[in-house]
Amino acid sequence: TVEERLQAAGVELPAQASAPAANYVPYTQVDDMVYISGQVPVKDGKMMFVGKCGKEYSVEEGYECAKLCAVNVISQIKQACGGDLSRVERIVKLVGFVNAAPDFQDHPKVVNGASDLMVAAFQDKGRHARSAVGVGSLPFNVAVEVEAIVKIK
Repeated sequence: TVEERLQAAGVELPAQASAPAANYVPYTQVDDMVYISGQVPVKDGKMMFVGKCGKEYSVEEGYECAKLCAVNVISQIKQACGGDLSRVERIVKLVGFVNAAPDFQDHPKVVNGASDLMVAAFQDKGRHARSAVGVGSLPFNVAVEVEAIVKIK
C-alpha cells in the first residue's frame, strides 16, 4: 500500500492535515481532479526550513525541505480521499517554489525531494509533470512550497 511504502521510506504522515494559513481551502475537488493548495514545511505544528536555498540551506537541505512539503501534500490528498490513498489514480502535476538566493540555479534538484517521494509512495502513478520555480520570497520565509494536481477515483 501507499502507507507501507511511505513507512518503508521512513515517512510518517501527520495525524491531521495542516489548516490553511489564510482565506483559502487546503484543496478543491472538481469531478475526479483534486487541486492541493501550496504546502509548506510544517512538522508537528512547527515551521521548518526558514530561509533561502543557496544562502541558509544547501541543495541537499532544500531537497529534504521539498520532501517534507510533499509529505504535507500527501496528507492533504489522504484527507481529500476520505483517508484512502488507494483512490489516487495519478499524481498529475507538482509545482515547487524555491525561495532562492539570486545566484541559485539548482531549483530542479531541490524539487526532486518532492518528486522522488511521490514516485516512492505511488510508484508509476506518482510520475508527474512538474515545474520548479525560483522565487524571491515565500510565505513565512520558508525555503520551499509545493502544490499538486491529483486524479482520484
